[in-house]
Amino acid sequence: MGFSSGRVWFRGVNWIIPQYSNTVVDKAGARLVKPKAWLDQKDFENALDIVENHRAAHSFPLLVFRMGLSLKAKKIDPNFVVAQRIKRLPSLENKLRRFPTMRLTHMQDIGGCRAVVRTVAMVRRLTTSYVNSDIKHKRLRIVDYIKEPRESGYRGVHIIYSYYSDRKPTFNGLKIEVQLRTRLQHAWATAVETIDTFTGQALKGGKGESEWQHFFALMSTYIARKEKTTLVPNTPVDEIGLRAQIMYRARTLEVDAHLQAYRATLLQLEQHVKGARYYLLELDSKAWTVNIYGFKGNQLELAMSRYAEAEKRNANQPGADAVLVSATSLDELKRVYPNYLADTHVFLGILSESVNSPVP
Repeated sequence: MGFSSGRVWFRGVNWIIPQYSNTVVDKAGARLVKPKAWLDQKDFENALDIVENHRAAHSFPLLVFRMGLSLKAKKIDPNFVVAQRIKRLPSLENKLRRFPTMRLTHMQDIGGCRAVVRTVAMVRRLTTSYVNSDIKHKRLRIVDYIKEPRESGYRGVHIIYSYYSDRKPTFNGLKIEVQLRTRLQHAWATAVETIDTFTGQALKGGKGESEWQHFFALMSTYIARKEKTTLVPNTPVDEIGLRAQIMYRARTLEVDAHLQAYRATLLQLEQHVKGARYYLLELDSKAWTVNIYGFKGNQLELAMSRYAEAEKRNANQPGADAVLVSATSLDELKRVYPNYLADTHVFLGILSESVNSPVP
């Protein structure tokens, strides 16, 4: 792999460093999504190696931001959950295809860490702690999807940074996205990703069947009402009308039955996870299995290599997916990435409340 030659030693780990200029990385990204790029196998694999190195090089800056996020979140919510992930190669490619003028080095979410806290007030306090922070990293922008939800219903706060260090300038300029969500917002996003995974839709990207899109927009507005925040565009403003539409969509789509079946049928296979810091999740939604492989904190290079191998295997396998994430424990992993385990019980509880509880 392209990331195997350059490293920086820190905290017992050989961190992968960028090996190529931004110009070379951008050209490789463009080649990767070029129509029929695979016909020139040598050129395609060279481009893939360059992109893999660029992607893997985000691991060290990502660790720095995750540690900072954990410290900030702990002061606000003792029951916070924080995890990190490197963007999946299929997601990276899809984004480049959706935005043909985008350069790979300008992509802002290749490395991302997320905090889930209890309430909107806690998200606001956490956001303020970043705004008032004196960290040297350059804050590029803050996108508040709680104040202005997407039409899909997605809500949360995204803070984009460009990494900067006068001590470790090797990684300067790499971009990291910090995501902040409430538990209910996270439950909603988990349900969306679960439906995407098992039905092959792209609701997360604003595509997919219109009935499912409408259902999730309605549910996001129901949650927004509970959290006393901005409602999702083009959804009912009155609670009676909102609940009636949720009930209709939930019944016609058989939402409860689908989500319950995914969780009940999925076979979870945990391998070598005790004391792990990195977790590779390989999901096969056709075979209804998810394999979880654990790697120690000093095995990042091995984990990245296995991740790249898994993505190559999955390239032509519908329903196969892989993601490499970092969490302090397997339990934390399951709380932050429950969509890979089809664990949507929190969302189902909200759905049940929306159709069964008395209207105030």
